[in-house]
Amino acid sequence: MIVPAKDSLDLGIIVSDIKASLDFYQNILGLEFVGITPVWFGTMHRLRFGTSDFKLIDPKTVPPRGTIGLENQLGFRYVTFVIKNISQICSELKDKGIELTLPETDIRPGVRIAMVKDPDGNIVEFVERS
Repeated sequence: MIVPAKDSLDLGIIVSDIKASLDFYQNILGLEFVGITPVWFGTMHRLRFGTSDFKLIDPKTVPPRGTIGLENQLGFRYVTFVIKNISQICSELKDKGIELTLPETDIRPGVRIAMVKDPDGNIVEFVERS
């Protein structure tokens, strides 16, 4: 059994266009820039959300794109940001021309979700619990 050293998970994403991905995650969503680290296969740009590190990796060689969508392939399919301002972020995303792939929706009492795609088509989910 693993023993957690912190109360969150970190996530690494290989991206096709680091500028577009940094713009989306840092400038549009507001994740905090932490630093840049060279890795053997490219450059890691670390952003922070709460206590989680969100690692965007600019590869030396861009690998082929996988199947886009929640139900089209096995493996990790989306990332969830649990937030306090889902209506506000959905409005801001729409104003910036970002399509909501799932509009703000009540999925059960006290829980609202919405989803968008990042520049590479990865699903980004927002969850607000009241």
